[in-house]
Parts: sequence; C-alpha cells; structure tokens
Amino acid sequence: MSIQDIIEGKKQWRAHMARVKALPQDYQIVYKEMQKYLFKVGPVDLPDGPLLPRIVDFFEEGAAAGKGVLEIIGNDVAAFCDDLVKDSPTYANAYQESLSRAPGTAEK
Repeated sequence: MSIQDIIEGKKQWRAHMARVKALPQDYQIVYKEMQKYLFKVGPVDLPDGPLLPRIVDFFEEGAAAGKGVLEIIGNDVAAFCDDLVKDSPTYANAYQESLSRAPGTAEK
C-alpha cells in the first residue's frame, strides 16, 4: 500500500463520515452503534467494502422519506446487522474456525 493509497483512503473515509454527520441525530446514533458492532464481528472486508456506504445510502433514503431510523431497521439493531452480514465471512467465523481446529495442527 502506497502513501497515495493511504491518503485516498482517508479522503474517502472523511467524505463517508461527513455524510453520516449530515444525517438526523437518531440516524447518527444508530449508525455509530452499528459501526461499533460491525467492526467487532463484521465482515472481513468491512473497511474497504461497500457495506458501510450502503448503510448510509439506506439511511439517507429513510431520512428523506421522513421515517425514523427504528422504523426502517426495527428495534433490534444487532439482529439487523447480523442479517446484513449473514452471507459474508466474518472475523467471528474465522475465530470459530480457528478454535475448532485440532490443537497442534497447522493450517496449510
């Protein structure tokens, strides 16, 4: 990864977070909770993948329609996040696989 890639990545992240800050307060709170949750158990490609920008797109549409954030995702934020990543390899899956391997066996 070159310095230019790092700089471009930071620009993209700042632009992404500016979009989040433009959302209504309730959306911002839920987004930040979702972000924390997904960074703990979420997909391996979360930082570079399309999931977080798609969540912001979805939230922008909901806010534009005048709906509250819980109206569009439901009351269980963790369940909503789990549903988003159900078909993606996650850090939690990788950890479970590492635990299920027999002790003393090396991965090839």
